[in-house]
Amino acid sequence: MEVLFTLLSERYERGSVMLTSNLPFSKWEQIFKDPMTTAAAIDRLVHHCIILELNLPSYRLEESKRKKTEGGDKVAESR
Repeated sequence: MEVLFTLLSERYERGSVMLTSNLPFSKWEQIFKDPMTTAAAIDRLVHHCIILELNLPSYRLEESKRKKTEGGDKVAESR
């Protein structure tokens, strides 16, 4: 996560950054491990930002389930 923090620090007020995450900010300490680094990264990220929160089902999860279902049917058909 040092690389992400360095990127955010380098881009801070110099250019745009688009970041996606399935974790809310309150759980970012699981990633950074250090509360001060977590707070600094979030501060740099949200300053002058627009946050889009999409409460939608995961496309990748739905696609994975669909492929497993289709794959399971194909295996059953070939027997």
